[in-house]
Amino acid sequence: MPNISVLIKPASGMCNLQCRYCFYHDEVKNRKVESYGFMSEETLENVIQKTLDFSDTACSFTYQGGEPLLRGIDFFKKSVELQKKYNTKGLKILNAVQTNATCLNDEWAELFKQNNFLTGVSLDGILFSHDSFRIDSKGDGTFERVMEGIELLKKHKVDYNILTVVNALTAKKIPQIYEFYKQNDFAYLQFIPCLNPLYKEKERYPYTLTPKAYGHFLKTLFDLWYKDVKEGLILHIQQFEEYVKMLLLMPIDVCGMSGVCSSQNVIEADGEVYPCDFYMLDEYKLGNLNKSSFMEINKKREEIRFIEESEKIHDDCKCCKYMSICRGGCRRHRMPKNYFCSSYYEFFDYTINRLEEIAELYKKIY
Repeated sequence: MPNISVLIKPASGMCNLQCRYCFYHDEVKNRKVESYGFMSEETLENVIQKTLDFSDTACSFTYQGGEPLLRGIDFFKKSVELQKKYNTKGLKILNAVQTNATCLNDEWAELFKQNNFLTGVSLDGILFSHDSFRIDSKGDGTFERVMEGIELLKKHKVDYNILTVVNALTAKKIPQIYEFYKQNDFAYLQFIPCLNPLYKEKERYPYTLTPKAYGHFLKTLFDLWYKDVKEGLILHIQQFEEYVKMLLLMPIDVCGMSGVCSSQNVIEADGEVYPCDFYMLDEYKLGNLNKSSFMEINKKREEIRFIEESEKIHDDCKCCKYMSICRGGCRRHRMPKNYFCSSYYEFFDYTINRLEEIAELYKKIY
């Protein structure tokens, strides 16, 4: 049996924030049931038991939302308890959670520390860029509350990383954001391009990330990162390090950069499984873990040819000199050609020699 990873939505799409660009808030509006409420402990137990039974090597459990911490700390304690109960084969188990950090307190942080939860924190840079779009139900900014949450993680020595959505503002402010992250010792960074609503990919919103802006962002960020790497200060920027891995012919970890979808299991609060966080729509349902086995779920995945459909690339990609490192990008960005194609081409033209240089440096370090 394979390694298996599951992404669980304990609170469905519910959230205490109302981020203006939230892709999941938009996604749920395109299905019959927008929210499945809180996941029950019975469903949680079925998910954990079947996941651990299916694998014979390692399992990872990631909790995401909406805001997963809304489900309450007892749910997460129960999750750890059930993992211990059903891990009869002594599998390696990894836990992670993605949070906006505004619900954190000492008890949460201690739980994450004691149980080795890697904690991803959503932070969109400096106060101005973050508070422009990441607001609460009253319309107030959340920057200060997020920073307080990060301080709690630091206090309890919890492993954490920062996830920043690259939107119209964060793209412009990346020099200030990068410096701010350095000053705060944020060493592990992810930058995710902002998504427009489904079926409205070419419309313009205040947060919309254009290909031109994204290309400029990538080049600017790379210049800052490259300078620091050369000086011996390495901030781990996931996207750039994945490109370095590709140049070194190493396996990569980010599904959206591999050129083809991987076998994902994203689980809604009702136990229903979907093949991708970007495709949690009614037509992509694979089966419910309250009733179905992973064997049945994978059979359904094959029937709808979700992975096979992602293998299709635009004709322009087939003859592109950067295909081996770009790989056509994430399926969600293809229309059918990747919306950010010009961004990536410009970026690789600008950085490829230096990426190869960094790859040689990483060979010596790692």
